[in-house]
Amino acid sequence: MSQVISDSTDVPTAGTRVQINNTARKCLWITFKGRSTNTGAVYVGGPLVAAADGYALLPSETQVVPLRDVGGSCPMSDFWVDAATSGNDVDWIAILDP
Repeated sequence: MSQVISDSTDVPTAGTRVQINNTARKCLWITFKGRSTNTGAVYVGGPLVAAADGYALLPSETQVVPLRDVGGSCPMSDFWVDAATSGNDVDWIAILDP
């Protein structure tokens, strides 16, 4: 049975990427949301994510990554975030493969 997990990831220092979760379980679907109280963009991507190389989310903006819909999955540990402003957060919810 698939499992739903959710959390928030804080980026304490702008320009220093943070892994959202270190589990190797496969992610089938994930939604990211920039926290409404953020004062700048947050960036979602892989282990090399940065402001110049990431998907930018403004405060309250969301992005759905429907891996299962295209027949894929990836380890949760592949997702990282960075931020333009120290202390900004990314909220996320994911469905993991059983």
